[in-house]
Amino acid sequence: MSEMSDYLEAQLLNVMFRTLSAWKPTDIYLLLATATIVDADTGTTGITEPSGNGYVRKDSGGPLDAEWDAPSGGATANTNVQTFATAAGGNWGTITDMGIVDASTLGNLLFFTPVTTAKAVNDGDTAEYPAGSITVTLD
Repeated sequence: MSEMSDYLEAQLLNVMFRTLSAWKPTDIYLLLATATIVDADTGTTGITEPSGNGYVRKDSGGPLDAEWDAPSGGATANTNVQTFATAAGGNWGTITDMGIVDASTLGNLLFFTPVTTAKAVNDGDTAEYPAGSITVTLD
């Protein structure tokens, strides 16, 4: 995942070149989307997440140091398996994109990417990402 939202780009530039003191979210969540995510989307608007049927954003766990590998070569990856809730009572649709946000609802989009292979999540299915499969890269 190397795409950054407009929000995150502005935050990083303000820390580096303006007077904003060091900033970081207190927690991060993974989200799934059934439509393309773009830079201007936020955690509040623009992203088409599944609705209902047991879907909730996945808290990536904490503390963050225990859930994400130490950066190396400009990248980090999830240390542990990330398992979403099971779809219950209906389908979530076809997942095309995923993102990282700073809140369980609403909030701010940080990173996003299309998934390698779009996948339908149907009633009874569980979306899961093995350890090391979510890589965040700063190039």
